[in-house]
Amino acid sequence: MKKNLLLFVGIVVILGAGALAVTTVDSAAPAAAPAPAASAPAAGTYSATVYVAGMGGHFAKADVTIDPSNPSDPIKIANLDRVVIGDKTTHPTHDTRIDANDPNTMFWSTYVLDPQGKMHVGKSDLKTGNVIKDVAMTPDAKAPGAKPPLYCASGQSKKFYMPIFMGTEGYVDVFDKATLELKHRVFVSDLGYKAGTYKFLHGINSPDMKKFILVLNEAKEGKGTGNVDFILVDLPSLEKGKMKQLAKNTLKGEPDKTLTFRQYFSADGKYIFQSAADRMWVLDASTLKLVDEKMSPEGSQIHDVMPTPDGKYAVLTVRAVTAACDLDGKPIQGKDITDGTLMLYDAGAKKLNEKSFSTCLACHKGMGLGDKTAVLCGIDAAWKK
Repeated sequence: MKKNLLLFVGIVVILGAGALAVTTVDSAAPAAAPAPAASAPAAGTYSATVYVAGMGGHFAKADVTIDPSNPSDPIKIANLDRVVIGDKTTHPTHDTRIDANDPNTMFWSTYVLDPQGKMHVGKSDLKTGNVIKDVAMTPDAKAPGAKPPLYCASGQSKKFYMPIFMGTEGYVDVFDKATLELKHRVFVSDLGYKAGTYKFLHGINSPDMKKFILVLNEAKEGKGTGNVDFILVDLPSLEKGKMKQLAKNTLKGEPDKTLTFRQYFSADGKYIFQSAADRMWVLDASTLKLVDEKMSPEGSQIHDVMPTPDGKYAVLTVRAVTAACDLDGKPIQGKDITDGTLMLYDAGAKKLNEKSFSTCLACHKGMGLGDKTAVLCGIDAAWKK
């Protein structure tokens, strides 16, 4: 098989309980060859190497060009490759976070337990694709769970990487970037949230690394009520293992349809771009008030929203229902699967271009896997000037 084939395969693994224990494990995961460097973007366009997290134990790596002046074809994907961190049984991932200090280093965390009952946090060299370090941990006794999710979102400060446990009880881990030593584990129960009253914790740091937004869905009897809490906390306090609330607001969506996932601040720190499954929200980052709302196309879910460096546009990662196909690429009657796609949002015009661009299905078809679901989630990018 060619290295540039993307493979996102969903799996379900049973989680176990236990006290916290941390060990470092060697990785023998193969590295993907670096893709050719893309040329500088033309005027009015954006260019980036994007990394999209998937459930196959790797990240899709692609050179992407965004041309907002071409509404029929605004996103072009080239030089598809992979950054491998494990395989689909050991390292399914939703989280990708490029180091703010070093664009050649990417931190990541896993979404399900491996066959030994461990969850993983690690970092990779984006020049070589090699795993630099992989830390395996036993699930926390306060958040044992019986099934996924584990980590999904993350933030960072200059010295610390902060993956966020999406399950219950939700928490933010504080890892030393240099050593990947766990320094603190900070539960949202410190903000008064009790297990069973919320689901799907996510968050990210502000660009100036002074604040950290935490987002969770209020829940009753295991289902989201449609109410979503946004809590802004002090990042220096979080680095020390403390929750210091700065602001809070609640937005209302559709019960058990509006479910928030990953998010980004704009580079100037003024706005928050929030994925919410059946919709996308844009918030004022100071007041946490709603600025814009766009509904996702029918049959799709929005899972991340990454703005361009100037904040004029945003790239969405979307799970879209599409027809399965046979080995000849022909649709299989009556069978649908989920494909991982990208979409473009115009922040200035407050308009969502509903044309989607697949990062998964073409490769699945080429590998004879056109009848298999492809699950993407988090996105990060190295933007080219």
